[in-house]
Amino acid sequence: MTHKREIQGVVVKKSGDKTASVLVTRSVLHPKYHKTVKRFKKYLIHDERNELNEGDTVIAVECRPLSKTKSFRLKTIVATGVK
Repeated sequence: MTHKREIQGVVVKKSGDKTASVLVTRSVLHPKYHKTVKRFKKYLIHDERNELNEGDTVIAVECRPLSKTKSFRLKTIVATGVK
């Protein structure tokens, strides 16, 4: 069986029913200046029970495409956001 990709990020928006937008940050080395820079990407993840709130840190796992832009589903909530 193939390994499913996992991403960890922060929920930045509740995007409709059973969907959340997650911002994933990664650090890469700049090819010319050899300095660590941050790169950001947003993913839509499937939240079956509508349990996510903005600010939560989550882990999502890759799955079959659920819509045109949604290919990840919620695995666990690592930390809840501060209200």
